[in-house]
Amino acid sequence: MTGPDTQETGGASDEVVRLRAEADALRAELDETNQGVLALYAELDNQAEQLREASDLKSRFLSYMSHEFRTPLGSILSIASLLTDELDGPLSPEQHKQVTYISTSAQELSDMVNDLLDLAKIEAGRISISPAWFDMLDLFSALRGMFRPIVDTSAVDLIFEEPAGLPQLYTDDKKLAQILRNFISNSLKFTQRGEVRISAGLENDREVRFAVSDTGIGIPEELHETLFEDFVQVDSPLQKRLRGTGLGLSLCKRFAELLGGRVGLTSQPGQGSTFYVIIPLALAQEQANA
Repeated sequence: MTGPDTQETGGASDEVVRLRAEADALRAELDETNQGVLALYAELDNQAEQLREASDLKSRFLSYMSHEFRTPLGSILSIASLLTDELDGPLSPEQHKQVTYISTSAQELSDMVNDLLDLAKIEAGRISISPAWFDMLDLFSALRGMFRPIVDTSAVDLIFEEPAGLPQLYTDDKKLAQILRNFISNSLKFTQRGEVRISAGLENDREVRFAVSDTGIGIPEELHETLFEDFVQVDSPLQKRLRGTGLGLSLCKRFAELLGGRVGLTSQPGQGSTFYVIIPLALAQEQANA
Protein backbone atom coordinates (compact mmCIF):
# COMPACT_ATOMS: atom_id res chain seq x y z
CA MET A 1 0.00 0.00 0.00
CA THR A 2 1.41 3.36 -1.06
CA GLY A 3 1.32 6.03 1.59
CA PRO A 4 0.79 9.78 1.11
CA ASP A 5 4.53 10.53 1.45
CA THR A 6 5.39 8.08 -1.31
CA GLN A 7 2.81 9.66 -3.63
CA GLU A 8 4.16 13.16 -2.91
CA THR A 9 7.74 11.99 -3.59
CA GLY A 10 6.69 10.44 -6.87
CA GLY A 11 4.85 13.61 -7.86
CA ALA A 12 7.91 15.72 -7.06
CA SER A 13 10.12 13.43 -9.14
CA ASP A 14 7.75 13.73 -12.09
CA GLU A 15 7.82 17.52 -11.75
CA VAL A 16 11.64 17.51 -11.67
CA VAL A 17 11.75 15.31 -14.78
CA ARG A 18 9.32 17.65 -16.54
CA LEU A 19 11.29 20.77 -15.59
CA ARG A 20 14.55 19.14 -16.71
CA ALA A 21 12.97 18.24 -20.04
CA GLU A 22 11.76 21.83 -20.48
CA ALA A 23 15.22 23.15 -19.55
CA ASP A 24 16.88 20.81 -22.04
CA ALA A 25 14.44 21.88 -24.76
CA LEU A 26 15.06 25.57 -23.93
CA ARG A 27 18.84 25.01 -23.96
CA ALA A 28 18.64 23.30 -27.33
CA GLU A 29 16.52 26.16 -28.67
CA LEU A 30 19.03 28.74 -27.35
CA ASP A 31 21.92 26.83 -28.91
CA GLU A 32 20.12 26.81 -32.23
CA THR A 33 19.37 30.53 -31.90
CA ASN A 34 23.00 31.30 -31.05
CA GLN A 35 24.16 29.37 -34.10
CA GLY A 36 21.73 31.37 -36.22
CA VAL A 37 22.98 34.65 -34.71
CA LEU A 38 26.61 33.65 -35.34
CA ALA A 39 25.74 32.73 -38.92
CA LEU A 40 23.98 36.09 -39.34
CA TYR A 41 27.00 37.96 -37.96
CA ALA A 42 29.26 36.07 -40.36
CA GLU A 43 26.98 36.96 -43.27
CA LEU A 44 26.87 40.62 -42.21
CA ASP A 45 30.67 40.72 -41.92
CA ASN A 46 30.94 39.17 -45.38
CA GLN A 47 28.52 41.70 -46.87
CA ALA A 48 30.29 44.57 -45.12
CA GLU A 49 33.61 43.43 -46.60
CA GLN A 50 32.03 43.20 -50.05
CA LEU A 51 30.63 46.74 -49.64
CA ARG A 52 34.06 48.02 -48.57
CA GLU A 53 35.64 46.38 -51.61
CA ALA A 54 32.95 47.80 -53.92
CA SER A 55 33.40 51.28 -52.41
CA ASP A 56 37.17 51.04 -52.80
CA LEU A 57 36.82 49.91 -56.43
CA LYS A 58 34.43 52.77 -57.15
CA SER A 59 36.78 55.32 -55.60
CA ARG A 60 39.76 53.90 -57.52
CA PHE A 61 37.76 53.94 -60.76
CA LEU A 62 36.63 57.54 -60.25
CA SER A 63 40.17 58.62 -59.40
CA TYR A 64 41.72 56.80 -62.39
CA MET A 65 39.06 58.03 -64.81
CA SER A 66 39.39 61.61 -63.57
CA HIS A 67 43.16 61.61 -63.95
CA GLU A 68 42.93 60.12 -67.44
CA PHE A 69 40.42 62.75 -68.57
CA ARG A 70 42.38 65.70 -67.24
CA THR A 71 45.22 65.60 -69.80
CA PRO A 72 43.11 65.60 -73.00
CA LEU A 73 40.75 68.21 -71.52
CA GLY A 74 43.69 70.45 -70.68
CA SER A 75 44.91 70.09 -74.26
CA ILE A 76 41.49 71.01 -75.67
CA LEU A 77 41.29 74.10 -73.47
CA SER A 78 44.83 75.17 -74.42
CA ILE A 79 44.15 74.77 -78.14
CA ALA A 80 40.86 76.66 -77.83
CA SER A 81 42.70 79.47 -76.05
CA LEU A 82 45.32 79.63 -78.83
CA LEU A 83 42.60 79.80 -81.48
CA THR A 84 40.74 82.53 -79.56
CA ASP A 85 43.96 84.58 -79.33
CA GLU A 86 44.32 84.18 -83.14
CA LEU A 87 48.00 83.27 -82.87
CA ASP A 88 47.71 81.16 -86.05
CA GLY A 89 45.68 83.71 -87.97
CA PRO A 90 42.40 85.62 -87.69
CA LEU A 91 39.06 83.91 -87.14
CA SER A 92 35.70 84.90 -88.53
CA PRO A 93 32.88 85.82 -86.08
CA GLU A 94 31.28 82.42 -86.68
CA GLN A 95 34.58 80.63 -86.02
CA HIS A 96 34.98 82.59 -82.78
CA LYS A 97 31.51 81.44 -81.77
CA GLN A 98 32.33 77.78 -82.50
CA VAL A 99 35.63 77.95 -80.60
CA THR A 100 33.77 79.47 -77.64
CA TYR A 101 31.34 76.51 -77.71
CA ILE A 102 34.30 74.12 -77.67
CA SER A 103 35.99 75.94 -74.82
CA THR A 104 32.80 76.19 -72.75
CA SER A 105 31.95 72.50 -73.20
CA ALA A 106 35.49 71.42 -72.35
CA GLN A 107 35.48 73.60 -69.23
CA GLU A 108 32.14 72.14 -68.12
CA LEU A 109 33.51 68.63 -68.57
CA SER A 110 36.70 69.60 -66.73
CA ASP A 111 34.61 70.87 -63.80
CA MET A 112 32.69 67.58 -63.73
CA VAL A 113 35.94 65.62 -63.71
CA ASN A 114 37.26 67.71 -60.83
CA ASP A 115 34.06 67.05 -58.86
CA LEU A 116 34.39 63.31 -59.43
CA LEU A 117 38.04 63.39 -58.39
CA ASP A 118 37.19 65.27 -55.19
CA LEU A 119 34.43 62.75 -54.45
CA ALA A 120 36.87 59.85 -54.95
CA LYS A 121 39.43 61.49 -52.64
CA ILE A 122 36.87 62.10 -49.90
CA GLU A 123 35.53 58.54 -50.03
CA ALA A 124 39.07 57.18 -49.95
CA GLY A 125 39.94 59.41 -46.98
CA ARG A 126 42.69 61.19 -48.92
CA ILE A 127 41.42 64.77 -48.52
CA SER A 128 43.69 66.75 -46.22
CA ILE A 129 42.73 69.84 -44.23
CA SER A 130 45.21 72.74 -44.11
CA PRO A 131 43.87 75.39 -41.70
CA ALA A 132 45.37 78.86 -41.35
CA TRP A 133 44.33 82.28 -40.09
CA PHE A 134 42.81 84.52 -42.79
CA ASP A 135 40.60 87.57 -43.22
CA MET A 136 37.16 87.21 -44.78
CA LEU A 137 37.67 90.42 -46.77
CA ASP A 138 40.49 88.69 -48.65
CA LEU A 139 38.27 85.67 -49.31
CA PHE A 140 35.43 87.82 -50.68
CA SER A 141 37.84 89.84 -52.80
CA ALA A 142 39.24 86.69 -54.42
CA LEU A 143 35.74 85.33 -55.13
CA ARG A 144 34.62 88.66 -56.59
CA GLY A 145 37.55 88.69 -59.00
CA MET A 146 36.92 85.08 -60.00
CA PHE A 147 33.30 85.69 -61.01
CA ARG A 148 33.68 89.19 -62.49
CA PRO A 149 34.09 87.97 -66.12
CA ILE A 150 30.88 85.93 -65.85
CA VAL A 151 28.79 88.64 -64.21
CA ASP A 152 29.96 91.39 -66.57
CA THR A 153 28.19 89.62 -69.44
CA SER A 154 24.97 88.69 -67.61
CA ALA A 155 21.82 90.39 -66.37
CA VAL A 156 22.53 89.36 -62.78
CA ASP A 157 24.24 91.55 -60.18
CA LEU A 158 26.77 89.77 -57.95
CA ILE A 159 26.85 91.58 -54.60
CA PHE A 160 29.33 90.89 -51.82
CA GLU A 161 28.26 92.43 -48.51
CA GLU A 162 31.31 93.66 -46.63
CA PRO A 163 31.88 91.36 -43.61
CA ALA A 164 32.42 94.25 -41.20
CA GLY A 165 33.31 93.57 -37.57
CA LEU A 166 33.98 89.87 -38.01
CA PRO A 167 37.12 88.25 -36.60
CA GLN A 168 39.70 86.30 -38.55
CA LEU A 169 38.94 82.64 -39.19
CA TYR A 170 41.15 79.64 -38.51
CA THR A 171 40.09 77.05 -41.06
CA ASP A 172 40.95 75.75 -44.53
CA ASP A 173 40.22 78.79 -46.71
CA LYS A 174 40.54 76.77 -49.93
CA LYS A 175 37.82 74.31 -48.88
CA LEU A 176 35.61 77.19 -47.71
CA ALA A 177 36.21 79.02 -50.99
CA GLN A 178 35.24 75.88 -52.91
CA ILE A 179 31.96 75.64 -50.99
CA LEU A 180 31.13 79.27 -51.70
CA ARG A 181 32.19 78.94 -55.36
CA ASN A 182 29.78 76.06 -55.80
CA PHE A 183 26.97 78.00 -54.09
CA ILE A 184 27.62 81.10 -56.23
CA SER A 185 27.92 79.12 -59.48
CA ASN A 186 24.68 77.31 -58.69
CA SER A 187 22.86 80.56 -57.96
CA LEU A 188 24.16 82.25 -61.11
CA LYS A 189 23.14 79.21 -63.16
CA PHE A 190 19.51 79.34 -61.99
CA THR A 191 19.08 83.12 -61.79
CA GLN A 192 18.22 84.76 -65.11
CA ARG A 193 17.79 88.27 -63.74
CA GLY A 194 18.06 90.07 -60.42
CA GLU A 195 20.94 89.46 -58.03
CA VAL A 196 23.08 86.96 -56.21
CA ARG A 197 24.13 88.25 -52.78
CA ILE A 198 26.94 86.85 -50.62
CA SER A 199 27.08 87.67 -46.91
CA ALA A 200 28.79 86.56 -43.71
CA GLY A 201 27.82 87.00 -40.06
CA LEU A 202 28.19 85.43 -36.67
CA GLU A 203 25.79 82.54 -36.05
CA ASN A 204 26.76 82.51 -32.35
CA ASP A 205 29.91 83.14 -30.32
CA ARG A 206 31.63 80.06 -31.80
CA GLU A 207 30.40 79.87 -35.41
CA VAL A 208 30.15 82.00 -38.54
CA ARG A 209 27.47 81.70 -41.22
CA PHE A 210 28.13 82.32 -44.92
CA ALA A 211 25.05 82.74 -47.10
CA VAL A 212 24.50 82.98 -50.86
CA SER A 213 21.02 84.34 -51.70
CA ASP A 214 19.56 84.68 -55.17
CA THR A 215 16.41 85.80 -56.97
CA GLY A 216 16.31 82.67 -59.11
CA ILE A 217 13.75 79.98 -59.83
CA GLY A 218 13.62 78.60 -56.28
CA ILE A 219 13.48 74.99 -55.16
CA PRO A 220 10.41 72.93 -54.12
CA GLU A 221 10.35 72.03 -50.43
CA GLU A 222 10.23 68.29 -51.11
CA LEU A 223 13.74 68.53 -52.61
CA HIS A 224 15.32 70.33 -49.65
CA GLU A 225 16.10 67.10 -47.80
CA THR A 226 17.82 65.37 -50.72
CA LEU A 227 19.44 68.24 -52.63
CA PHE A 228 22.80 67.76 -50.88
CA GLU A 229 22.99 64.06 -51.81
CA ASP A 230 25.12 62.69 -54.66
CA PHE A 231 23.79 63.19 -58.22
CA VAL A 232 20.58 64.99 -57.16
CA GLN A 233 19.55 67.85 -59.44
CA VAL A 234 16.65 70.29 -59.65
CA ASP A 235 14.20 69.30 -62.40
CA SER A 236 13.60 72.47 -64.39
CA PRO A 237 13.88 73.74 -67.98
CA LEU A 238 17.10 75.53 -66.97
CA GLN A 239 18.60 72.29 -65.64
CA LYS A 240 17.90 70.58 -68.96
CA ARG A 241 19.80 73.35 -70.73
CA LEU A 242 22.66 73.60 -68.21
CA ARG A 243 24.52 70.35 -67.70
CA GLY A 244 26.11 69.18 -64.47
CA THR A 245 26.97 66.12 -62.43
CA GLY A 246 24.71 66.84 -59.47
CA LEU A 247 27.80 66.55 -57.25
CA GLY A 248 28.47 70.21 -56.46
CA LEU A 249 26.15 70.53 -53.47
CA SER A 250 27.06 67.06 -52.23
CA LEU A 251 30.73 68.10 -52.17
CA CYS A 252 29.77 71.29 -50.35
CA LYS A 253 28.16 69.20 -47.62
CA ARG A 254 31.18 66.91 -47.32
CA PHE A 255 33.66 69.77 -47.27
CA ALA A 256 31.59 71.55 -44.60
CA GLU A 257 31.63 68.42 -42.45
CA LEU A 258 35.41 68.19 -42.85
CA LEU A 259 35.56 71.77 -41.53
CA GLY A 260 33.37 70.87 -38.55
CA GLY A 261 30.31 72.60 -39.98
CA ARG A 262 27.06 72.02 -41.82
CA VAL A 263 25.12 73.27 -44.84
CA GLY A 264 21.48 74.07 -45.48
CA LEU A 265 19.06 76.09 -47.56
CA THR A 266 15.82 78.02 -47.49
CA SER A 267 13.86 78.36 -50.72
CA GLN A 268 10.46 78.66 -52.34
CA PRO A 269 9.65 78.20 -56.03
CA GLY A 270 9.63 81.52 -57.85
CA GLN A 271 11.06 83.42 -54.86
CA GLY A 272 14.74 82.52 -54.99
CA SER A 273 16.96 80.51 -52.68
CA THR A 274 19.49 80.98 -49.91
CA PHE A 275 22.24 78.41 -49.48
CA TYR A 276 24.34 78.66 -46.35
CA VAL A 277 27.29 77.04 -44.64
CA ILE A 278 27.97 77.34 -40.92
CA ILE A 279 31.49 76.55 -39.70
CA PRO A 280 33.43 77.11 -36.46
CA LEU A 281 35.41 80.34 -36.15
CA ALA A 282 38.40 78.13 -35.34
CA LEU A 283 38.81 74.56 -36.58
CA ALA A 284 39.30 72.09 -33.74
CA GLN A 285 42.82 70.66 -33.52
CA GLU A 286 41.67 67.06 -33.94
CA GLN A 287 39.84 68.00 -37.16
CA ALA A 288 42.88 69.86 -38.44
CA ASN A 289 44.95 66.70 -37.96
CA ALA A 290 42.35 64.38 -39.54
